[in-house]
Amino acid sequence: LLCPADLQETVSLALKFEFNPKLGIDNPVLSLAEDLDPSDPWSLDRPRFCLLSKEEGKSFGFHLQQERGRTGHVVCRVEPGTSAQHQGLREGDRILGVNNHVVEHEDHLVVIRRIRASGPRVLLTVLAKHVHDVARAQRGNGAHLCPTLGPGVRPRLCHIVKDEGGFGFSVTQGRWGPFWLVLSTGGAAERAGVPPGARLLEVNGVSVEKLTHNQLSKKLWQSGKQVTLLVAGPEVEEQCRQLGMPLAAPLAEGWALPNRPRCLHLEKGPQGFGFVLREEKGLDGRLGQFLWEVDPGLPAEKAGMQAGDRLVAVAGESVEGLGHEETVSKIRAQGSSVSLIVIDPQADRFFRMVRLSPLLFLESTETPDSPQDICSASLVETGAPPVEDTTVSPVPRGFRHCFLYPGPGGGYGFRLSCVASGPPHLFISQVTSGGSAARAGLQMGDVILEVNGHPVDGENDLERLQQLAEAEPPICLKLAARSQHDLEAWTPPGSGEDWALASDLL
Repeated sequence: LLCPADLQETVSLALKFEFNPKLGIDNPVLSLAEDLDPSDPWSLDRPRFCLLSKEEGKSFGFHLQQERGRTGHVVCRVEPGTSAQHQGLREGDRILGVNNHVVEHEDHLVVIRRIRASGPRVLLTVLAKHVHDVARAQRGNGAHLCPTLGPGVRPRLCHIVKDEGGFGFSVTQGRWGPFWLVLSTGGAAERAGVPPGARLLEVNGVSVEKLTHNQLSKKLWQSGKQVTLLVAGPEVEEQCRQLGMPLAAPLAEGWALPNRPRCLHLEKGPQGFGFVLREEKGLDGRLGQFLWEVDPGLPAEKAGMQAGDRLVAVAGESVEGLGHEETVSKIRAQGSSVSLIVIDPQADRFFRMVRLSPLLFLESTETPDSPQDICSASLVETGAPPVEDTTVSPVPRGFRHCFLYPGPGGGYGFRLSCVASGPPHLFISQVTSGGSAARAGLQMGDVILEVNGHPVDGENDLERLQQLAEAEPPICLKLAARSQHDLEAWTPPGSGEDWALASDLL
């Protein structure tokens, strides 16, 4: 790394190995890193874009950690052989954006939610640590380093239904390179929101980048009477080119989509929610949480719930991939009111086909064209009433027990840290305001003495951390509080060498 004293430029150099057949060894050749353009000085501190994908039940392959004492979000580990590694995500990268959302100064739990709600594909905007530190020194901690597409300048996911004039577009292509669409005036494609001069990116969730013209024509013919296209207009393509941003599907906005997620708002009442939640296999054989036995006249039906709907989120938090018990705990943790996001079987098939989460298209759902589009209803008490977070009165000698259930955000609302110097201790390093932990009485600096009755003695702290993450609710913590004076004297120095912050696998 070469870094001038004035910190005005940062140039990363990488060793590139080339095989020498005569010597039978790899010869190192010093060259500019491939992600830097030496002819463009601004490219030296530009963020990188990593478009990640994952299979059902798998992860993207990286661990995310919050910087101690800052609002930044750090990649602390990248799993080998995963999408994260293949797309160039590196340990130490700072995540600046998730899809088209700037997350530099967002709460860590919000960033986790955004990534998980993105479904099988997500676009991360990242900066390497040394570049991030230089940029912060130059621009200040309050500056935004993350580039975004302008309002309305995003790729479009357009659903086109054939009419007497067909789909209303033809496809053109040079000898090599991408496909563009030529629209028929007033045709089906134009009515579905396809912009003039649009570049074609995907057909029914499949990239056309490597297709020949004949293969593309066959795919369109096989679509039958309707097709869903991911397209980018000239303005979008130019802005992405200037930013170095890929024309990625998770950036898309929906146009004329045949199916959308529905948000149901329910208020607790005396007779029950009026539905049953079951874990079962969907039409594609994948496990999910489905809503059945919707009772006529009760709140679930009044809110618009339909038998066979699949639950995709509770209080805006994705429940994709969660088991039945954990999903039920999230619903119960909502207390007297609950917000559920559901999709019917047709919508389920549609979003699985295009390989995008329905939660990416929730913004337009939450702003209905008419009051009838989203219904609210007073809920009635369920047969199994929601479990409230409780705090047991402190036991003698300053100890106390706290019983925790998952909160509305899907977590318990606190973070753990470990002091490794001297006698090891697990302690509460962060408590989310209004979360389950806060309502149960956890406070920053509380030392954990026991987890579910097992002492935390320093020898098995990592095991206790794993147990805490995997335990069935409720989690019972035995705590010892510290005064603010003791906490300040006991907190490790700013170097962070004694801290081991928890991370989230994504």
